[in-house]
Amino acid sequence: MWFRRCWFASEMFELTATAVFSKLPGHERTWRVDQVAWSERNTEAFAGLHNKGKRILLIFDEASAIPDVIWEVSEGALTDEGTEILWCVFGNPTRNTGRFKGCFTGDTAHRWDTRQIDSRTSKFTNKGQIQQWIDDYGLDSDFVKVRVRGMFPSMSARQFISVADVDAAFGRHLRDEQYNFAPKILAVDPAWEGDDELVIGLRQGLAFKILRVIPKNDNDIQVASIVANLEDSEKADAVFIDAGYGTGIVSAGRTMGRSWQLVWFAGESSDPGCLNKRAEMWKLARDWLKEGGAIPKDTGLYNDLIGPETVGRADGKIQLEAKADMKKRGLKSPNRADCLAISFAYPVSMRNNRLQRPAFALTEYDPLEGAQASARPRIQTDYDLF
Repeated sequence: MWFRRCWFASEMFELTATAVFSKLPGHERTWRVDQVAWSERNTEAFAGLHNKGKRILLIFDEASAIPDVIWEVSEGALTDEGTEILWCVFGNPTRNTGRFKGCFTGDTAHRWDTRQIDSRTSKFTNKGQIQQWIDDYGLDSDFVKVRVRGMFPSMSARQFISVADVDAAFGRHLRDEQYNFAPKILAVDPAWEGDDELVIGLRQGLAFKILRVIPKNDNDIQVASIVANLEDSEKADAVFIDAGYGTGIVSAGRTMGRSWQLVWFAGESSDPGCLNKRAEMWKLARDWLKEGGAIPKDTGLYNDLIGPETVGRADGKIQLEAKADMKKRGLKSPNRADCLAISFAYPVSMRNNRLQRPAFALTEYDPLEGAQASARPRIQTDYDLF
C-alpha cells in the first residue's frame, strides 16, 4: 500500500513478495529492505545478512515471542568488518525468559540501550481505559505491568513458578541447625543428553543446597560411588533418583548395599489435580517456595525454576511443557530445578539412627526358659529394630 502511494517508488525500486530493492545497477543487494519469515526448523533461512563496510539495520518486532535460536542465528550473521550495525527489538514484555528479557536483565544487558515505555505517559493512549484496567486489576498486577507499565511480569501467562517466589527464596539465609528435626533427602537428577548436567542436591525442611554438578557422565558405577559417599557424609535419610537415566545408577548402588528409590517422572501422580509425577513434584516445590523455602544463590537454579510453562488441558490438570519444547524456546533442560523437585517425590521419615540409637540390638534370649536354664547355652541374636 505504501509502495503504491509513493509517487517515485516504482521508478526507483523493485517490489517483490519479500523485498524492496534499488533498480540502480550495482545496488540491488545493498540498497534494500528484506522481510524474512523466521522458522525454528529452518534457521539457516534467516542467516546471511551482510553489507560490509556500510550499514545494517535489523528489526525484531514482538520480540518476546521470537525463539532464542533465531536471535543466535542473527547474532552470528552480524560479523561484517567495519560495518555499522543497528539491532532494534520491540515488543511487550510478556515472558520472563528468553533473549528479549536478557536485553534488560541478563549477562548481555550492558550491550543494549533499553527503554521501557509507560503507556500512562504517552500522548496517544486512552487514559480512561488505562485507569479502568488499573482499577480492575491493580497497579502491581501482571496485566498492568505488561500492557500498561512496560514491565516484565512477576509471572507470565503460562509460567508455572513466579519470579517473585523465586526471588524471595534466592539466597535466603537459614541456620544450619534450624531443621535438625526434619529428614535429609538426597536427590539425583542424571544428565539426559548433550550439555545437560548431572545434579545432586540435598533438602532438609525449608533448606535446599546443591552438592555436586557434574557434566553428562555415563559411568553408572562412578556416579553411584559419588552418591553413596554423599549419602554417608550427609547422613541422608532417603535417596531419590530420576529413573529416566538413573536405573543403572540404582543397580550399581544395590551392589553396594544401598536402597535407593527410583522416581518415574511420567509415573502416576498421587495428586488428582496433576497429570503425572513430574507435575506433582513441581507443584510441591512451588508450594515449598511459597512457604519460605530457601535456595542457594545459583543463577542456573534460578533460571531453571522460572523456565517451565504449563500446557492447557480441558480437564484442568496441571501439565508442564516437555523438555524438548523448552529447548525449542532456547531454554536448557532444568536439571537443577528437577533435582529440587525430586526431593518431593515421596514422604520421608527420619531414620532412627540419626538420633544416635543403635541400629542393631544384642539380646540374650533363652527359648526354653525354665528349669535347668542355666545349664543350656544362651542364644545371642542380632535383631534389626528398623
